[in-house]
Amino acid sequence: MALYLIGDVQGCDAALGRLLDETAFSPSRDRLVLLGDLVNRGPESLAVLRRVMALGASAQALLGNHDLHLLAVAQGVHPLQRGDTLDAILAAPDRAALLDWLRWRPLALHQHGVLMVHAGVLPQWSAAQTVALAGEVEAVLRGPDWGDFLRRMYGNQPDRWDEALRGAERLRVIVNALTRLRFCTPAGRMEFATKEGGAAAAPAGHLPWFDVPGRQTAADVVAFGHWSTLGWLERPDLISLDTGCVWGGSLSAVRLGADARARTLIQVRCAQARVPGQP
Repeated sequence: MALYLIGDVQGCDAALGRLLDETAFSPSRDRLVLLGDLVNRGPESLAVLRRVMALGASAQALLGNHDLHLLAVAQGVHPLQRGDTLDAILAAPDRAALLDWLRWRPLALHQHGVLMVHAGVLPQWSAAQTVALAGEVEAVLRGPDWGDFLRRMYGNQPDRWDEALRGAERLRVIVNALTRLRFCTPAGRMEFATKEGGAAAAPAGHLPWFDVPGRQTAADVVAFGHWSTLGWLERPDLISLDTGCVWGGSLSAVRLGADARARTLIQVRCAQARVPGQP
């Protein structure tokens, strides 16, 4: 059995199909984890959801910020944004089944010696705490009040973790860290204004979340996507897998060996040539 992790697909179903062919992925033998942002910006978000859903138990997918955005739009609690490519899902005859499947996806997994998230982990959080906090959000998304949660999910405040947080503010911090985080201060205060550039683009007083000294997950392997301008980054403790497929880059998978530090990178080029920020 092989385990493959795949970065942000964002509606690029043709590239996903070619990548699975390139890996010779077998649902009966192998396992796959997609690190969030299955949908949006690319041309075939509906096909991506149907493909991954059809893989059944052989595939797991994390929720990314674009996936949560789709759920919020579908619930009527947030408008479509310029550049969104979600109309086919919203008009699909199997819309209800697809959205129900999506809202049951996790926000974090800790399997095979790897902590998997879409975006980042706050420096105060251990791997076990990260999964537990993700579970708090997952429980609300899977419950009867998930529409109300999505209505109150948006916003940048509070911008740092405090164990005393409760209710919507607590859940918002968890969601923002797991699905939007790139930079934070050494104390864990998150910054969301900087969206372009790699690790060197950190604003004054901030660091990439994975470079904060003393972060609690420093001894773990953390795999994430979300940061296309960071691209492929491999360190003993990190696997960064968003290589900008929807922007004309590549779609990337990493095959993990028995030891999570034994890795093989597989990539396919993408046909899209979109400019970030453009519809």
